[in-house]
Amino acid sequence: GLRPGYRDAFAAGQEIFERFAIAETPQRVAHFVAQLLHESGALTREYEDLDYSARRLVQVWPCRFRPVGPLNPKAYAHNPRKLANAVYGGRMGNTAPQDGYLYRGRGLLQLTGKANYAAATERVRRCVPGAPDFVREPDAVLAPEWCLAVAAGEWASRGCNELADADDLEQVTRRINGGCTGFAERQEWLHKARLAWPSC
Repeated sequence: GLRPGYRDAFAAGQEIFERFAIAETPQRVAHFVAQLLHESGALTREYEDLDYSARRLVQVWPCRFRPVGPLNPKAYAHNPRKLANAVYGGRMGNTAPQDGYLYRGRGLLQLTGKANYAAATERVRRCVPGAPDFVREPDAVLAPEWCLAVAAGEWASRGCNELADADDLEQVTRRINGGCTGFAERQEWLHKARLAWPSC
């Protein structure tokens, strides 16, 4: 069901929307909310679901798993920790052996990678100097007082407000997701968000 922390964050969210210039137009709000709803499973998901079957691993990471890649999918199936450390290790600022899992996707926009947790700390602290160090406390990105600021800061830093102004859902999705995973669902969320925030 709906995560209480997310619900509480939105109840006090207007200031965050204004601080990161999302509130400037209904179109920005609609695009931002559509991406949040997709990435968080309609505000029900806190952590990235890394519990994959061997067959699904090959579909999601074809270049990493056999027959194309070097890894045996059966060795990583239904083992989220081992999988995260394999696919996220050594990149996105992850350097220690367990960093891939420690800094797996979390929160409203599924913040992933130690470098992105560090960047989120800097962005949020510019607005709220007392914000936690998300590298030291990764689960703090889920807290009601920080989750929306983390997502809005990530959104703004990737130029998504301007892409939303251009109504470019594909490029917004690429900035948030790194690809176009779930594009049809994101289109549907955008349609629903526009019904909630008309005049866009």
